[in-house]
Amino acid sequence: MPIQAPLPDGPLAPSQETQAHHAIWDLLESVTDPEIPVVNLREMGILRAVRTGPQGLEVVITPTYSGCPAMGQMEDDVKDALSRAGVAARVITQLAPAWSTDWMTAEGRDKLRAYGIAPPVRSACAAPAGAQVLGFAPRRGVGRADTVACPQCGSDNTTEISHFGSTACKALYRCLNCMEPFDYFKPY
Repeated sequence: MPIQAPLPDGPLAPSQETQAHHAIWDLLESVTDPEIPVVNLREMGILRAVRTGPQGLEVVITPTYSGCPAMGQMEDDVKDALSRAGVAARVITQLAPAWSTDWMTAEGRDKLRAYGIAPPVRSACAAPAGAQVLGFAPRRGVGRADTVACPQCGSDNTTEISHFGSTACKALYRCLNCMEPFDYFKPY
């Protein structure tokens, strides 16, 4: 990309390509996660890039996990949004680097909580103090699970009911104060 001269007010003028890419990002703000319709793909960190490839415009998406059953729907929704706007682009599903809950935006986490899904309580990349890179599942009663706040009442008096919730990327919890069950988006 050529270096551009600053505009009179100071910032660099974006190139036509950059402007086109920003317009595509803005267009794709309307594409929501089919399993969680209150968050869009950018907020979830699934929408990874808009770029110009050897065959033209490319939109890159990364699944929350490689077997995510909603990926086909997400790809179709992105293609549909682009098509309705008259934009010719390829949608590329990229598995590496693997998606991480660290890619979720703060806005996306807030929307999950408001929708009744507890967002991850820690960074997926952060290991507890003294933890090894390779770890094994602790024996029953050994170790400590994340303290997950109830998205309904805010209490942290919660317990995991099942390690798998409505989808494989969530666990099922229950609040012991308000007794409401809720999904918790597990850190990956």
